[in-house]
Amino acid sequence: MNKTRTLSDVRKAVVQRYMRRRIRSWTHAVVRAFMRWRLPRLERKRKQALEATFETAKYYAIRHETGNFPAITLLFNVSLYLLLASRDIQALKIDALTHPDEWTRKLHARIILLTIYEWDADKVTGRGLKDALDAIQASAALKAQAVDALRALRLVQRKVAKEYSFVRNAAIAHRDPNALVQYRAIRDLDVEKVFATAIEFFQAVERFMPVLTSLMLESGTWPALLRQWRPKDRQVT
Repeated sequence: MNKTRTLSDVRKAVVQRYMRRRIRSWTHAVVRAFMRWRLPRLERKRKQALEATFETAKYYAIRHETGNFPAITLLFNVSLYLLLASRDIQALKIDALTHPDEWTRKLHARIILLTIYEWDADKVTGRGLKDALDAIQASAALKAQAVDALRALRLVQRKVAKEYSFVRNAAIAHRDPNALVQYRAIRDLDVEKVFATAIEFFQAVERFMPVLTSLMLESGTWPALLRQWRPKDRQVT
């Protein structure tokens, strides 16, 4: 026989739900506060390594910007293109996950999504990378590694394009004229899911960088330099 719920029972259930929400919210806040202290320490070596790699790639990209070796120029440009996005995400991810203000967390998460969404390997590789690999006569194994590493990066970018095109168009790269559409897109954004996507991107980057390093070493050998050498265009004065 079912018992009829009294008003006191209803109030008790409401209070219990409220307390569960409060405890869950408090627990998340405590975890974020701890991770805000802990993550910068865990990420320090990664950040330093990324910055050092970026500075090296930038130096050689500038050095070879107008050089006689197009394969080397392209490889350093690809490297710098990738590292620029990586540095942006590195600078944003801790606040996206741990900032005490929810709006700030979601703002950083939206910028991370836009960075990955707009990252397009084909803009800097495409036919040019194939020509560069042919010019330096890269081994079949190294070519296969480059193709696999680029495929992993493209998969992350396409995943973001597929899953987040709505929020990108509504509240990141563009602004929907309906303010409630914008608000709900921001409200419903799952920051932890975005962070997991950022981790996938970093893992793909870490997979690609050793391949790029190997390609750069091959492109710098004397036979490879001779094969790719092109005279500079003379400037008319």
